[in-house]
Amino acid sequence: PHPQKRLAAIRGLAEAGVPVMAIVAPIIPSLNDHEIEAILKAAREAGAREANYVLLRLPRELDGLVSDWFSEHYPGRRDHVFSLLTQARGGKSYDAAWGTRMIGEGPYADLIRRRFALAKKRLGYPEERLRQRTDLFRRPEKPGDQLALF
Repeated sequence: PHPQKRLAAIRGLAEAGVPVMAIVAPIIPSLNDHEIEAILKAAREAGAREANYVLLRLPRELDGLVSDWFSEHYPGRRDHVFSLLTQARGGKSYDAAWGTRMIGEGPYADLIRRRFALAKKRLGYPEERLRQRTDLFRRPEKPGDQLALF
């Protein structure tokens, strides 16, 4: 959906008392990483109480497809983007390791992590994740029933 529709959804849920987390994803090095702060600001103003991000992941089945897309749409940036992604994945184009596969590791990943944390702090996002009210959980009455939102 269009970014304004996403922000409207955040606003509507927040106004209804639903704690909202904004996910900035995928962060694509050298293509959209400059938008991190603006996205976090817009989400916070719309009512997001938490925020997180995902660095672009390229599982093997997508690597060639995304490479071809970059070659067609951003030929001058392709090598740079893939170099930064490889640096953030321990020298590989993809790393499925638990704990780092979404955010990467290494100098570029640390830069994104620090930028994200600094922007969150400046915008007043809490430093710790909000605790969920598990006491409000109710099992559906019958198997296959959906849970109600409100």
